[in-house]
Amino acid sequence: MSDKVEKFEDLIAWQKARKLTGRIYKTTNEGNFVRDFSLKDQIRRAAVSTMSNIAEGFERGSAADFHRFLVMAKESCAELRNQLYIALDVAYITPDTFRR
Repeated sequence: MSDKVEKFEDLIAWQKARKLTGRIYKTTNEGNFVRDFSLKDQIRRAAVSTMSNIAEGFERGSAADFHRFLVMAKESCAELRNQLYIALDVAYITPDTFRR
């Protein structure tokens, strides 16, 4: 088996971002999120952006571009965390959900 990553789907970071995005979609389809279209949409976009930046950066083909897109993915993660703090503070999610 080769250690070389040949497609973005092989990247552990992308796999984790995909899993997180699925959990975000599930969580934002429940409870008070259903009525808060703005926060729900913003949280979803940040999660999707994280996943997409990892994929797009990998496909660019250069280490410099990949690094630049990984930085953007990290920034999207920070945005997502910030929005989840808001959801926690207004009791849309529990502290346990927040930690997961």
